[in-house]
Amino acid sequence: MSSSKSLIKKYAERRRRKKEEAKKKKPQTFSEAALSWAKTIIGAILVVMIINGIAVASFVVPTGSMENTVLTGDFLFVNKFIYGPSTPQVIPFLNIPLPFYKFPGLRDPERGDVIVFIYPGDINEVKPKEFQYYLKRCVAVAGDTLRIINKHLFVNGKEQPPPPKAKFSPIINNYDRFRTFPPGRGFTSDNYGPLRIPKKGDTVWITARNFAEWRIFILREGHDIKMEGGKAIIDGKPSDFYVVERNYCFGMGDNRDNSEDSRFWGFIPYENVVGTPMIVYWSWDTNLPISDIFEKLASIRWSRIGTVIK
Repeated sequence: MSSSKSLIKKYAERRRRKKEEAKKKKPQTFSEAALSWAKTIIGAILVVMIINGIAVASFVVPTGSMENTVLTGDFLFVNKFIYGPSTPQVIPFLNIPLPFYKFPGLRDPERGDVIVFIYPGDINEVKPKEFQYYLKRCVAVAGDTLRIINKHLFVNGKEQPPPPKAKFSPIINNYDRFRTFPPGRGFTSDNYGPLRIPKKGDTVWITARNFAEWRIFILREGHDIKMEGGKAIIDGKPSDFYVVERNYCFGMGDNRDNSEDSRFWGFIPYENVVGTPMIVYWSWDTNLPISDIFEKLASIRWSRIGTVIK
C-alpha cells in the first residue's frame, strides 16, 4: 500500500512541475511563429513536389484540342511512373522550372498513347517563354515516317484509324502552309509530310536549302549552328551533317482541326514526356470564377467523373 501511495505522490509531483514549467515558458514571438509556419509550408511543398515527380500528378485540361477524348475543365490523374519518374520539374504554385533528372521508365511513348509533356516551345523558339505542360496523342515515334493526306494519317505507309472520339471538319485546309513545321516545307495541317521523326543516331544532311528547317532543332539539342558562305557551321566547325542526339515523337490533338500541335511547333523529345492521363477525377467549367459559386457548381459534369482516358 505504502509503495502505491509513494508512486501516486511522485506522479502528482511530476505533473505539478510540468505545469509550473509550462507557466514559466514564454509565448512564441511573431518571428518564431512565422518561422514555424514557413517550415510547415515548405515541408508540404516538398512532399507535393516529390509525389508529383515520382508517381501521380494532377493535370487540368486548359483547351479543347483533345475533344472529345478529354474536355476543357477536366481534372486528370496522370501516371508519371510509366515513362520514368523524375526529380521535381517545377516549383508548385510558382510555376518556376527546375533542372531535373529523369529515371528510366517502364517503356517509351507508343503510337496511340495520350501523353502529358513539357512544351518544347513555338516553331521559332529554342526555349518556351514559360514552363507549360501540354496534352496530345502520340501518333508517331522515333524512326517513323508520318504523312497526312486529306486529313487521313499514315505512319510508315499504313493508314492509322482515328481515335474513337476524334473530331474532324469535312473541309480540307490548304491555307496554313506558312504556319506549319518545319519552316519552308510548305506542309499544311491537312496535307502534311512525308516527314521522318528523328531517332537518336540519325544523320541529318545540312544544306543552305534546308538550314531553316533544322536550325531550331539543333539549337534545342544544345548546339550552336549558323550558315556562312553556304556552309553550315556547327559549334564553330564547318560541317554538312548533324547526328541526332535524342529520340522524338510527334503529337496531335484528337480535335484535329482545332489543335496547335507538332504540325505547328515540332517534335517532342522523349525526355519531355512526363506521363499519361489515367482517369477524370473532377470536371467543371474552369472559365467561371469561383465567386459565381452557384453557376460553378451547376457546371459540374458528373458524368465525366471516373472516365478512363484511352
